[in-house]
Amino acid sequence: MIPKVTKLLDLSQPIYHICPGWPTYKLTNVTYEAMFALQGYNAERIDMNSHTGTHLDAPFHFFENGTTVDKMPLEDFQGRGIVLDLRKIKTMAIEPKHLKALDGKIRKDDILLLYTGWAQKRGFNKEYLYEWPYITKAAADWMVKQGIRCVCIDGLSAGGWPEGTGAPPHFVLLSHNVVIIEEVYMDEQLLEEDEWYIIGFPLKLQGFGGSPCRVVAMQFATE
Repeated sequence: MIPKVTKLLDLSQPIYHICPGWPTYKLTNVTYEAMFALQGYNAERIDMNSHTGTHLDAPFHFFENGTTVDKMPLEDFQGRGIVLDLRKIKTMAIEPKHLKALDGKIRKDDILLLYTGWAQKRGFNKEYLYEWPYITKAAADWMVKQGIRCVCIDGLSAGGWPEGTGAPPHFVLLSHNVVIIEEVYMDEQLLEEDEWYIIGFPLKLQGFGGSPCRVVAMQFATE
């Protein structure tokens, strides 16, 4: 029997015309190939980087011969999710010491959600575009040792400008096939439960190193 869903949270940031994105990338552009007033229906065209809004990084993003989005196992995009509240962190760098609260809680193949409060800062401002809390190489090494399946972060990237323009944690995580999902929308509702069932499926973009995805947190009836 399929269990009844009792709670459903959308953890995805919207994508729209000229929405915030990585500062060196061309901004998202939405145009209409058909409009209801003229053709009787709407058909939109979108020009954007594949790493826009809530999106997933595939190994190909940082490795020439890495796995592309369309070749990643479907199992990688779902699993048990554990939320770590990092809103009171006093530094941009997320180190292993900041992850100690996960001792005894994190399990192999878990999805780790790092809740820093950055989703609410989304916009064309210095904080969101340059100063988000990021995963250091040391923290990424710790995650690999725990055997997690995926890490989600609400900032613009898993990595940050101060540490190799974001490259070090990507190299560590993606080389061990740990999925990275960035710009995940998180708020206090996630703290209402000890664990969630998380799904975040990307588009089947052939040969791509990233893709927008709709990330959802779910609770099921226990009966």
